[in-house]
Amino acid sequence: MLDAAHLGLWIGFGIAVIGMLTLDLGVFHRQAHTVSLKEAAIWSAVWIALALVFNVFVWIFLGQQAALEFLTGYLIEKSLSVDNIFVFVLIFSYFSVPSKYQHRVLFWGIIGAIVMRAILILLGVELIERFHWIIYIFGAFLIFTGARMAFHKDDQELHPEDNPLIKLFRRFMPVVPEYHGQKFFVRHAGKLAATPLFIVLLMVESTDLIFAVDSIPAILGISRDPFIVFTSNIFAILGLRALYFLLAGVVEKFRYLKYGLSAVLVFIGFKMVIEGFYKIPVTWSLGVVATVLTISIAASLWQARREEQAAQTAQRSSIHPAQQ
Repeated sequence: MLDAAHLGLWIGFGIAVIGMLTLDLGVFHRQAHTVSLKEAAIWSAVWIALALVFNVFVWIFLGQQAALEFLTGYLIEKSLSVDNIFVFVLIFSYFSVPSKYQHRVLFWGIIGAIVMRAILILLGVELIERFHWIIYIFGAFLIFTGARMAFHKDDQELHPEDNPLIKLFRRFMPVVPEYHGQKFFVRHAGKLAATPLFIVLLMVESTDLIFAVDSIPAILGISRDPFIVFTSNIFAILGLRALYFLLAGVVEKFRYLKYGLSAVLVFIGFKMVIEGFYKIPVTWSLGVVATVLTISIAASLWQARREEQAAQTAQRSSIHPAQQ
């Protein structure tokens, strides 16, 4: 049972999230428009600032340990979301989604992601409380996932026709071939039909479910408090739309990030596997996660900068060849 303090935190957080989402779609993005780089940067800063402010409240009301767990979980989920962005770029490109409608897809995708992750988090926490040995299965799964991420070759092809969710949906609902503004459903030949924009939404939702299967066990390796796990997930998800519009054009520059994420997942998995023998302090976990991610991002940007300089040098050489 939740005590009064925890219940108040859950209710307050729920009201705050609903308020932020309502303000986002109902006021700032009421009219469909292309999100500029400046707007995306401002919103990214706003969501990160809100997460850090919330972290202070967690420290005040739940203590230092909970605050460190929230920050570590937030960093992991925020970093994993970059992989989501890469897939979103592929999805939007494949379906030729106009840029001014992409925010609407991501908004409703996030609503679905919040519901899905709430269910998965509560299920995961309940399983660990009832069958503690399952923590070792989660740990082994994360080690396997991390290793696979490091050695798996990126597949840049999409196959929507093989997506079971879309195949099932098409059996019960016709889909018109063209977009109808930002509408998900229209009347066609007297019947309700889905637009391609709704198919894109289904692709986004199914993709997030796959990522959630990796990210939630990772955060459960940091904290078993459902409130900490859920809120760290949700704050990272809420900032995902702005992060997408900020990084969509440069996401390929983060080529070494997947190796950093791989190392983080393996570390958290190892932490869970040895939990029965030794509990790694959350301060160590935060330090490892922050250090590995910082190194992988810095290395990615450094390499991207080197390649840009090399390309510029080669271009200058081709334009002004050395005189014989």
